[in-house]
Amino acid sequence: MELTASTRHEPTVPSTHHELLPTIGLAVTNRFALRRTALLAVAAATALILSACSGGAGTASSTEDNPYGLITPGQIRVASLGDSKPYTFTDADGTFTGFDVELFTDVAKRIGIDDVVFTGQDFSGLLSAVANGQFDVGVAAIGITKEREQTVDFSDGYLAGYLTVMAAKDSGITDADSLAGKRLGVVQGTLQEAYAVKHFTDTELVRFPDNNSAISAVNSGSIDAHFLDYEAAKEYAAQYGLVNAIDIPSFDAPAGFAIAKDKPEFKKALDKALAEAMEDGTWKKLYQKWFPGSPMPEQYLPKAEQTSSPSPTSSTE
Repeated sequence: MELTASTRHEPTVPSTHHELLPTIGLAVTNRFALRRTALLAVAAATALILSACSGGAGTASSTEDNPYGLITPGQIRVASLGDSKPYTFTDADGTFTGFDVELFTDVAKRIGIDDVVFTGQDFSGLLSAVANGQFDVGVAAIGITKEREQTVDFSDGYLAGYLTVMAAKDSGITDADSLAGKRLGVVQGTLQEAYAVKHFTDTELVRFPDNNSAISAVNSGSIDAHFLDYEAAKEYAAQYGLVNAIDIPSFDAPAGFAIAKDKPEFKKALDKALAEAMEDGTWKKLYQKWFPGSPMPEQYLPKAEQTSSPSPTSSTE
């Protein structure tokens, strides 16, 4: 309660001084009001400081617990393909495996993440799913191109190879000219599609969501050939007796892991781990396991084993 002339119970004073009482009361009131205002201001300032400190601590803690900006701290959600053997595919139990899968799992462990969850996607929507935050990374032997870099960031390159046109033995397809007037399958959104649009201008392109459906179309005769990655073609050749009618060795677009653009620390960590996997021979062992007999790109071998500058080659998708 504020102290005023009516509440202080001061001794009676002569009537000639009664006009002083309101002045004395107001002075006391103002003094206490100012003191209360000052205390409130200090309290408010303290609360703001504590709030700021608390918020900063929370942010620091959040960054420390999730340094790579993952959707779920401690877990990497991967968008991949289930039919791109030997890169990424599902085995009889539905488990993802392949060169890219094993390499990325190794890289993830090197940055401290053991919980890696692979989910199959159509390739045409894979990069956008990574870009909009549905997945932390895309792993599917994805060729690094300037166009794709407008949508996502990429790790350093980790794979190169060849492209091939696969057809039946009696198709009559032997070179690019013999594709004129033919129906050629491509997986939508891949490097093969981009290459075919540019170079196979007299060919009718038929787009598919994945290699399996395109190869089925070759076998049924609804298309004449399918344009895909050289290594993936090996599997279909063995399974269906198809042949590599045309091989294309010089389309330069090494494969990388696709990463959303707002995760620079994640990219930096993946690049460092990839370099370690190459230098200690892990990459080489996985390549020999999944691509037996295939030419090995020197640029991904340990430095001591590199003998010349790498020549331009291609990735798969």
